[in-house]
Amino acid sequence: MAAKSGNRCNFWLPKKKRSCSNTRIESSMFCGNHSQRLDGEWIPCPIDPSHSVLQENLEGHVKRCPLLKQTVALSGQLFYQKGINAGNEEEEEEEGKMGSCCPDSVVTSEMKRNLLYSMSVSKFHQLIKKIETGHGGICNDIEDSYLSPEACNVWFNKEIDRKLPFQEKHVLQQGSILGNLEKIGALKRCDKNVECCEIDPEEKDDDKNVPAVVEFGAGRGYLTQMLADCYGVKKVYLVERKSYKLKADRSLRQKENLVLERMRIDIEDLNLNAVESLSGVPYVAIGKHLCGPATDLSLRCCLSRQDGESPVLRGLAIATCCHHLCQWKSYINKEYIISLGISKDEFHTITWFTSWAVDDDHGSKVPGVDGVDLLASNAKEEEEEVEDDSFSSVEEVVKKMKPMERAVLGFKCKQIIDAGRMKWVKKHGLDSKLVKYIPASISPENTLLVAGKPNNSF
Repeated sequence: MAAKSGNRCNFWLPKKKRSCSNTRIESSMFCGNHSQRLDGEWIPCPIDPSHSVLQENLEGHVKRCPLLKQTVALSGQLFYQKGINAGNEEEEEEEGKMGSCCPDSVVTSEMKRNLLYSMSVSKFHQLIKKIETGHGGICNDIEDSYLSPEACNVWFNKEIDRKLPFQEKHVLQQGSILGNLEKIGALKRCDKNVECCEIDPEEKDDDKNVPAVVEFGAGRGYLTQMLADCYGVKKVYLVERKSYKLKADRSLRQKENLVLERMRIDIEDLNLNAVESLSGVPYVAIGKHLCGPATDLSLRCCLSRQDGESPVLRGLAIATCCHHLCQWKSYINKEYIISLGISKDEFHTITWFTSWAVDDDHGSKVPGVDGVDLLASNAKEEEEEVEDDSFSSVEEVVKKMKPMERAVLGFKCKQIIDAGRMKWVKKHGLDSKLVKYIPASISPENTLLVAGKPNNSF
């Protein structure tokens, strides 16, 4: 209910062309949302660092923080292990040799930007050469794999429950992700007359031939909804740290013989081996747009600690995105980055470059990053630098770059980061590849990391 006019907050909302309708707090002209912060030391909440609290109020706040109940409940779960997938600064010795200006484990966007603009122009050109050389060595074979599997026709043809949300661009992306898993043999198409999909038709009574599904960064869970509708599964695990409305859970729970478990937990803290109902069970791991380090956390969660009782990873398909959020600490293949001559600080700089790939409406217009030679324009800029003494900072160099050159550089950096992930997965016993699973006109974030057991259809 809106406050009476005399008690209303005086903060003006220009877009709504009116004052805030919330009740103002005592001894202030504004509500709690619009009051200026009090002078004092604000510190991150120890329960949930995403918000801050005055030091003097900390003792009272921790007793009533909204996330306290969830944290207490999580701490009692066997699969909760704080920071188990977080990664570490394992190549410390190599870092020390190459130098690092960012000792902190979390490097913010502003810090990354400062790393770039504090470079000398010659160091910037050297980094471009490293990126070109590294990209030329590993990313020329990323193939297009836009799939619309027949198994998903019920979704493509809108023959689904009308209560389920339908957006064509998302359905096309989800279908192609599942189609690529089917292509490598990690999923089998469901027969309409069969309750679920058996991997081996001769062993229909063996539950271990029916893969479970673990969706990382599940959100509302509609990628798993499509998989359950079109391929049939018996066990579903949705991993998501946030709470969502309008989830697919209700529809999934109505499916016969399907067991659903939603785990509200950060991927960083999930010990998949400790999920009792998944012990020794074959599963596929999926994720649509796993932002930044979430991809690295998920790979580490699936593959780092394999033993006889571990869930059996049959295949994975992860659509990567938001590479500008990646962190050195959590990145899965530091060894590969160092082998390219790229230091920790330079890694954070190339993550900054990745934002250039999608910071404009040119994502679908980039003709193909392999066809653009940044070294040629780089050499031209170096010549101009010699001729023009005023050309003295990286910021000036960046301003002179054409938008398409910036976009190409961003995409090449994205592919280098993803190539390191692909190589790490191969190192852990799975055949893996990178594909473009959807046209850039639908989403410029169109790279899919696909992996499966050796001897599958790669």
